[in-house]
Amino acid sequence: MTQGALFKGVGCALAAGLVWGLVFIAPVLLPGYPAAVLSVGRYLAFGLIALVLALGDRDGLARLKRADWVEATWLSLVGNLVYYGFLAAAIQMAGAPLPTMIIGTLPVVIAVSSNLAQRELAWGRLAGSLVVLAAGIALVNHDELGHLSRLGGSPRQLLLGALLAAGAVVCWTWYPIRNARWLKRNPEVGSGTWATAQGLTTLPLAAAGAVLLTLGGWLGPADSAIARYAAPFGPDPLLFVGLMFAIGLSASWLGTLFWNRASQLLPTSLAGQLIVFETLSALLYAFLLRGSWPGAATLAGVGLLVAGVVLGMRAAQAEPSTGRLHP
Repeated sequence: MTQGALFKGVGCALAAGLVWGLVFIAPVLLPGYPAAVLSVGRYLAFGLIALVLALGDRDGLARLKRADWVEATWLSLVGNLVYYGFLAAAIQMAGAPLPTMIIGTLPVVIAVSSNLAQRELAWGRLAGSLVVLAAGIALVNHDELGHLSRLGGSPRQLLLGALLAAGAVVCWTWYPIRNARWLKRNPEVGSGTWATAQGLTTLPLAAAGAVLLTLGGWLGPADSAIARYAAPFGPDPLLFVGLMFAIGLSASWLGTLFWNRASQLLPTSLAGQLIVFETLSALLYAFLLRGSWPGAATLAGVGLLVAGVVLGMRAAQAEPSTGRLHP
């Protein structure tokens, strides 16, 4: 791998992480909105934005085959709607830091899963960065769990939140591996075109979800969570709509575009490790909202996470330019 491609890919992954971290803010700012509503709202906005962007990319989208649109639909369903539904529910159940740190295991989980499937990097070189990343995640988790216990959080709530966050990890382990595989099989498709295609396939799924949620709010039990949030726009419609479109544009379309480009430039086992940028960004935003500084263990953990990324970059740079090892 050339140094230029490596640094360009890492820069794209960093940009994706910075905007993806914003998605952890919405459930905190909109606590009265059920997780399903936040998921549907975000991706309905993403789909509408993609519909506008598609007008300027008609030629690129026209070259996609039926099988490509089916693939984009699956990626949108699992990697967008289901993933964010799990994540938003976990944040509302257990607060932002704990789900953030469980999602923070993604760099290790994706790197291991991808390398098991494709063996892009030698395990000996990959192991060092994975160990350092895992140590960093453990340190931050230890500090955050102590913070949650001092707040007197319910063990049941923390457990449910952790399980929901684990569901999000499963979704987003599957998504980047599958997405990168498609992109590398179709290098002629631009990262922006593929981001717009996923937005377009998200639109009907999110629209159907919005109709079902609205009907559930009107026709369901009066004491249900959906009914209490006052469908369709909830108790704070301006903030809700504004946040959904802001996140739909930045975190969904721009984040997907940057991530697609990183996936084209980097081995998936390295790109998976770089999801740590989302973890670091989300952690930063969570502490800003909390109005406090992270503890010593958290800061040490962040340092290890950054060191793990550097080691991962060195491992990728040392591999042959094909990016793939053959047994």
